[in-house]
Amino acid sequence: MPTLLDLFSGCGGLTLGSHNAGYTTALAVDVDPILSSSFGLNFPSTPFLNADVTSLKQPILKSLLPDSVDGVVGGPPCQGFSGMGKSLPDDPRRTLLGEFFRIVSIVKPAFFVMENVPGLMFPNNKHVLDAAILSLGSRWEIVGPIILDASDFGAPTKRRRVFVFGFDKRKMRVPTLKDVIACDATSVSVHDAIGDLKTTFRNSDDIDRWHYGPSSSISEYASKLRTPSGVFTGNQLTEHRPETITRFASVPQGGVDPVGKYKRLSWDGLCPTLRAGTGSDKGSYQAVRPLHPVENRVITPREAARLQGFPDSFVFHSTVWHSCRMIGNSVSPIIAEKLLSNIRNFL
Repeated sequence: MPTLLDLFSGCGGLTLGSHNAGYTTALAVDVDPILSSSFGLNFPSTPFLNADVTSLKQPILKSLLPDSVDGVVGGPPCQGFSGMGKSLPDDPRRTLLGEFFRIVSIVKPAFFVMENVPGLMFPNNKHVLDAAILSLGSRWEIVGPIILDASDFGAPTKRRRVFVFGFDKRKMRVPTLKDVIACDATSVSVHDAIGDLKTTFRNSDDIDRWHYGPSSSISEYASKLRTPSGVFTGNQLTEHRPETITRFASVPQGGVDPVGKYKRLSWDGLCPTLRAGTGSDKGSYQAVRPLHPVENRVITPREAARLQGFPDSFVFHSTVWHSCRMIGNSVSPIIAEKLLSNIRNFL
């Protein structure tokens, strides 16, 4: 199997997609102990390093990856470039984009895949990406940057992200952009993704151990994500105040709550981009989650995970807040699998 170095791995969206595409992860790295806290549960045989990527100098990388790797993948922190934030030039997280390319230069893989927010392409940010790519030198054939939407690859969520692909011309055949993004996936709706979760029940002796209930229809998409045992976690319901529930009841499918800006999902539509919120170092702000199509509540972490493309066997944090941060920060495993499968054909 081809091998990868997975930087800024978080809970493992890119990791899962790459494993489904036939790769093995030689090493995954992330500095956030909370966002990566369940990584070992989901990938018990994958070496994981809780470290700041700026500490990964050449001697350390050589000792950790004595045989190098075929590819380097990762989504450097996007908050410094996001159109939703302040995008301040002195945000220290902006420098981590350059760290990704620095490590690529040291490791010398056959290819790399870098993911980030569309705001990276804004005029006040694009120069950071251009400088990072330029630092690689002439041995690399760069494909992109291009903005891709996960919904075009079979995910039931609108999630537009910038991707940059690089290929070492001396180590592999170089695919065209058309080759890399080729996909014949059909559209998947919110109902396809979470319709079967309308009837679930919880163990009386466990606050977060759920079972599937009877369902009149289970889509092909949902069937692939359900656990064989019928047991799963992360379906905790958020308790809203009575006046909030009354307010939610007036929001139609596709509509937006005028007070909290909660958007109600449409059964036959797509989920809007799931956002992560912030950690305790940035104020502990919870991102607004969409409303369930017919129930007067926000979606559960498990419903969010389904919409992002994670199987029900995937374990997140024990709290709703951190689970949603993990999901909102992740690369959809669905788009990751397709892109990396296409690249694997050229190795």
